Amino acid sequence: MNRLIVGCGYLGGRIAARWRECGDRITVVTRNAEKAARLTEDGHAAIVADVTQPAMLHSLPRADTVLYAIGFDRSAGASIDEVYAAGLRHVLDALPSDPDRVIYISTTGVYGSAAGNWVDEETPPAPARDGGRASLAAEEVLRTHPLGQSGVILRSAGIYGPNRVPFLDQLRAGEPIPAPESGYLNLIHVDDAAETVLHAAAAVIIEAPRVFCVSDGKPVIRGDYYREVALRVGAPPPTFVPPAADSPRALRAGSDRRVKNDRMLLELGVKLRYPSYREGLAAILG
Repeated sequence: MNRLIVGCGYLGGRIAARWRECGDRITVVTRNAEKAARLTEDGHAAIVADVTQPAMLHSLPRADTVLYAIGFDRSAGASIDEVYAAGLRHVLDALPSDPDRVIYISTTGVYGSAAGNWVDEETPPAPARDGGRASLAAEEVLRTHPLGQSGVILRSAGIYGPNRVPFLDQLRAGEPIPAPESGYLNLIHVDDAAETVLHAAAAVIIEAPRVFCVSDGKPVIRGDYYREVALRVGAPPPTFVPPAADSPRALRAGSDRRVKNDRMLLELGVKLRYPSYREGLAAILG
């Protein structure tokens, strides 16, 4: 099969590798020429293009599956709305043929704060941060676009995995963490997130675009998570200091919610390799 991946970062790179192992042809769109060269060395076709510039997308190939997993780079000069919503629209408009499946990687940040209560796909979105608002706008682009009839929206919880455990160096050094100790973290190991994308690409979707919350379904109090990390690396128990009031970290911490994953497990048939942060951290840190 032909797969088109727009944004081949921490998650997208793993998905590209998984699809290539299955014998699929992978084309990746990236802004970075050096990254494109590395991807070519890995056996992928690479297109250097900026999704905010429609004229650069004229050479997109035919694809059975399109994955839009692009991240926001503040140094690039474009706004988050241009990258997420407008960028997705530009890609969809530039496709030379209709794919069987379009997958958009969204975020559970579309929900905003829930005061510690549970949320799922039927919970009305109420994003409080720019990232959540931009992701919700991109969801609406897919929902209203003609190609939305083949769409899947994956609202991802916080992705962690090898080389992505926040504050690891600070914990090892015994330094305080600039984060509140209370409030829930919703997490998904990157390998389980990649597996969910593969299932979403192959699933029969009756009602599209279909929304799925991608989480391990085991929310953890923030302090307990970092105490487990410290224990795993032989560091002293963590201490916490308030983050700057206007920082993204403070805004994220204010969105206290617990995310259900029932639909992901039941409809997509995902079997989690790391059913909670404990198994995930054990695999990463030993």
